[in-house]
Amino acid sequence: MSTIRVLVSMSYDPWFNLAVEESIFRSMPNDQRVLFLWRNADCVVIGRAQNPWKECNTRKMEQDGITLARRQSGGGAVFHDLGNTNFTFMTGKPEYNKEHSTHIILEALKALNIEAKATGRNDLVVESKEGERKFSGSAYRETMDRGFHHGTLLLNADLSRLANYLNPDPKKLQAKGITSVRSRVTNLSEINPEISHESVSDAILSAFFSYYNETVEPEYISPDSLPDLPNFIANFEQQSHWDWNFGRSPEFTQTLSERFVWGGVDLHLDIKKAQIVNAKLFTDSLDPAPLEMLTNVLIDKTYNIETFNQAISQVGDVFPNNLNELTELKAWIKTAIA
Repeated sequence: MSTIRVLVSMSYDPWFNLAVEESIFRSMPNDQRVLFLWRNADCVVIGRAQNPWKECNTRKMEQDGITLARRQSGGGAVFHDLGNTNFTFMTGKPEYNKEHSTHIILEALKALNIEAKATGRNDLVVESKEGERKFSGSAYRETMDRGFHHGTLLLNADLSRLANYLNPDPKKLQAKGITSVRSRVTNLSEINPEISHESVSDAILSAFFSYYNETVEPEYISPDSLPDLPNFIANFEQQSHWDWNFGRSPEFTQTLSERFVWGGVDLHLDIKKAQIVNAKLFTDSLDPAPLEMLTNVLIDKTYNIETFNQAISQVGDVFPNNLNELTELKAWIKTAIA
């Protein structure tokens, strides 16, 4: 019986691919070595402990149709498009060692005439005229009997879009979560213009087979050809659910301030697991009653723009004479929160 298994995803859905990864990790035999190759269409993938409102420009993501996906491992936020190739290595313990999988990636790149090296913060870099440039970041996850190493390779990603979605709007967020460390990056196509997802995947497969001195037929999977993995459907449902991608966010506070003709507003929000657990509003408006009601309505509601729209509409039903002020407030909040 083979000791290795290879899965190659033909899907560009990040929720599908992360569910595959999770299903493999939970079900793989302890004595098996697994390689999973995949890539995602436009999305931002965040670490399991990160706050999407801190790390991402979620409003611009929504406008541009960019998916948010939370992975099971730690690490920082990354933007994926089809210019990225993603890899996952999984091995049982005590054999698991992330240096083995790093070696396989570096050997694969050598076959494509790319000399690279690993650096301290789980990155792979190449030398350029401007110094070292990062083209790969990794994250890791371990249990008592197994571990995995996954990462992304920048082949010809749109790096300008990366900056668009990973630079959040200026706002006063004091996050208790993890703030990503951003590094200068480059595409491998700058070194080898002929590089492609297919050529990189083939090189990684060859290096993987060579390292373990064994060859198997890759399993090509997609939504039309589901992987033979226990609990895949349940994992996919969790991976694609709002509660997982947004609701697991760490506790944070947000302060919004604006001045209108009718008065100034300072809105303070405490958010925990994507729920507004406390709201306080200070104003010098001559008629503060609608704003005071608003803070009460917001408590225990989900932190998103729909909640604010519904809350302001509810207040407007009670205070119809203040509809102009509430309409201005609604328009401002739409641009002020992520």
